[in-house]
Amino acid sequence: MSFTKESVNKTPIVDTVFVIVDKAKKAKEEVGAENVVDATIGSLYSEDGKLVALDTVFESLKKQDNRVLAKYATSFTGNPDFQKAVYDWVLDGNSKLCHEVIATPGGTGAVGMVVNECLEEGQTIILPEIAWGSYALMAQMHNLKVENYSLFEGDHFNLTSFKETCKKVMEVQDKLVMIINDPCHNPTGYSLTKEEWKEVVDFLNECSKTHKVVLLNDIAYIDFAYGQAKAKEYYSVFDGISDNMAVIVAFSLSKSMTSYGLRCGAAIIMAQQEEIVQEIKIVFEKEARATWSNINNGAMAMFVDVLENHLDEYNKERNYYVNLLKERSDIFVKEANEVGLKHYPYKEGFFVTLSMDNETRDKYHEALMANHIYTVKVNKGIRVAVCSLSLDKIKGLAKKMKDILDSLN
Repeated sequence: MSFTKESVNKTPIVDTVFVIVDKAKKAKEEVGAENVVDATIGSLYSEDGKLVALDTVFESLKKQDNRVLAKYATSFTGNPDFQKAVYDWVLDGNSKLCHEVIATPGGTGAVGMVVNECLEEGQTIILPEIAWGSYALMAQMHNLKVENYSLFEGDHFNLTSFKETCKKVMEVQDKLVMIINDPCHNPTGYSLTKEEWKEVVDFLNECSKTHKVVLLNDIAYIDFAYGQAKAKEYYSVFDGISDNMAVIVAFSLSKSMTSYGLRCGAAIIMAQQEEIVQEIKIVFEKEARATWSNINNGAMAMFVDVLENHLDEYNKERNYYVNLLKERSDIFVKEANEVGLKHYPYKEGFFVTLSMDNETRDKYHEALMANHIYTVKVNKGIRVAVCSLSLDKIKGLAKKMKDILDSLN
């Protein structure tokens, strides 16, 4: 007899990212930070090696009245002005679907609500084979099965594998629930084109003739997409979803506002029919009330204040780092291509992921650490966090990594 529910997996969690982060930290103490390449950190860092915390954001937060910071939100689903601000900011006029917004603790809370409440225990969720590890962990904790689709076919999204995976799941259950992390996919940096999104939605509309469909679009990194406003234009494709389909967008203030620890985000529920939106909203409201009860009021007030009163300054400050991120990634990808260091198709975002089988990955990861280059292992690859590396650290890094890889053979 267990002290916890029998059905839960009791294997201890191993957070590989923080283990390697700790190793990198110790290496810096032992050999000096200038001799260590720490490409583990999945947060945005400045050129002087410090965490970026946008002045516009935190000056707004600090100017909030103490009572605003201290009090509960107006509702456990979030403050109405925050909900409106999120919808207007995220969709940017690109959709006319019926919608509701529920505040969540980070984008993670929005993802968690979909995983927890849209499938029964024992049913299957569809995930990309290369993905943020917490998707699979959430599924495991709620006794869901997982079917993975191959993410790439050559240099583009693998629509064939996505379709095959959906069809396989359709044979055993009456609902499809899938996650597409886009744009700025974590960890590959891929972004679907608007045409690719149209192909996805057209296929899911066909599926919806016999099965209910819930598409979760995790947009955690969207505000660091290189196209900026253009990166949100694909939302217009969602307006073509069928009456038997819902889209839930998971938005995160962590990346958009560089406010990782404030834990604030939102789930945007969208569908053609108001009754579908309300059905999902009611269940999500209960999940919110039962799980976290309330969202950081100060973070919500800050977000509204920044967008209403400091938007130009915020955009200027954020876009400086968008451009810096692009400069870093351009250098790494160009040099990787020049030396033949194979990586998954990268377009934009915090990470570039080297492509290899898992056996090679494990040996390579150890060899990199032996040379004081610290990265993160993901399925079928090595994640390089260009978001946290200075330009000086990035220049020449691809060649060093290629030489180490060649030495294994």
